[in-house]
Amino acid sequence: MNSIIKIFAIILVVFFYCLVLATPVQFLWNFALVPAMDGLNTIGFFQALGINLLFMILFKNPSEIQTPSKEDE
Repeated sequence: MNSIIKIFAIILVVFFYCLVLATPVQFLWNFALVPAMDGLNTIGFFQALGINLLFMILFKNPSEIQTPSKEDE
C-alpha cells in the first residue's frame, strides 16, 4: 500500500512540474509573440511543454552536470 502512495505522489509531482513549466511558455507564445508577428499559430499545452523540454536540452549548463568524485565513494 505504501508503494502505491509513493507512485501516486511521483505522478502528481511530475504533473505539477509539467504544468509549471508549460503554462508560462504557452501564455507568452499565445499572448505576447503571436499578436506581434504575422503567420504564427497559437500553441497548446503539450506543444509548450515540448518547446520547454527542447530548450532545456539545447541550453543546459554543462557546469550543472555533476560527476561522482572518488571522495563520494
